[in-house]
Amino acid sequence: MSRNVVVNAVGKPTASIIFLHGLGDTGHGWSSTIKAIKPSYANLICPTADIMPVTLNGGFPMPSWFDLYSLDTNGRVDEPGIERAKALVEGLINAEEKAGIPSNRILLGGFSQGGALALYSGLTYPKPLAGIIALSCWIPLHDKLNISECNKKTPTIQCHGDADPIVALKWGQMTSEYLKKHLTNYSFKIYPRLQHSSNDEELRDMKKFIEDNLK
Repeated sequence: MSRNVVVNAVGKPTASIIFLHGLGDTGHGWSSTIKAIKPSYANLICPTADIMPVTLNGGFPMPSWFDLYSLDTNGRVDEPGIERAKALVEGLINAEEKAGIPSNRILLGGFSQGGALALYSGLTYPKPLAGIIALSCWIPLHDKLNISECNKKTPTIQCHGDADPIVALKWGQMTSEYLKKHLTNYSFKIYPRLQHSSNDEELRDMKKFIEDNLK
């Protein structure tokens, strides 16, 4: 992992938010947006994925957490890449813990490919987290996902636009059906006419979720 965008808390931090960007973006892409809705006492870490060739985009190199082969529900999945990316996220969480923020005061979120990684990394993390935010995304490796007992009750919010042309709503709905069966504190919200992006309503919902779970 190369470049992290870090926004420090005002005064002594008592919580941390780690937010993962989508395919082709960088940590800067979401940092100002999350900074505007985060509590003053929380650190914000927005890492940037390494640049790699992405099969789905004709092998064109771009920041990507793992390779994407297709948008087919039964298509090939880059399991080794997802596991490597998960290890990077765990390293970021561990670094915050070493700096004095307990895991249950660390909130993990992401958009699109970053949201997929946030779900996978957060739900398999061996210690309880404060919450997980998953935007416009899907759950990877669901057939092999081993959700840790301590994160089955971690507050998790999944958000998706019903006009998303990149990650179709059906992917979000399939993910929601899966997560509803396995998580006890989970919500799924669909935003009318929202494409593959965010809007004011979604940001208000995220702000409330962050405040409720990092009080």
